[in-house]
Amino acid sequence: MARLSLNFPEDQYCYSTHLTVRVTDINGANHLGNDSMISMISEARARFLFEFGVSETAEDGTGIIVTDLATTYRAEAHARDQLLFEVGVMDFNKYGGDITFRITRPADGRLVAMAKSGFVFFNYRASCVVAMPDGFRNTFPKVNWLE
Repeated sequence: MARLSLNFPEDQYCYSTHLTVRVTDINGANHLGNDSMISMISEARARFLFEFGVSETAEDGTGIIVTDLATTYRAEAHARDQLLFEVGVMDFNKYGGDITFRITRPADGRLVAMAKSGFVFFNYRASCVVAMPDGFRNTFPKVNWLE
């Protein structure tokens, strides 16, 4: 059976943040659960967007909506582990692109997970996908484009 493989260019990460694994993030196997990792990825995404001045929803009703999420796990994380989330963007198109994540444990340098979250711009008032705003595009001028 084919396995998902996520590899991203080193130079595309442009933000990082630390998150701590909480006791409530631990599953029955005594490690970080998938559902909690998804929540942590969402928090890292929100911090990344905030850092670059991207509001979740603009005054005209346009915001970002997640279209997919792929995650590969490489090592377990446990309660109280500090994790480093490195975040980047790549593969822009007319409507959106990908936000990428490399999650490591600085204490031992282990790669814990890689993830990719697809997104598009969506106008919540009109309930439709819209073109990427110029302001967002101009914030990340070095990102590659897919046509």
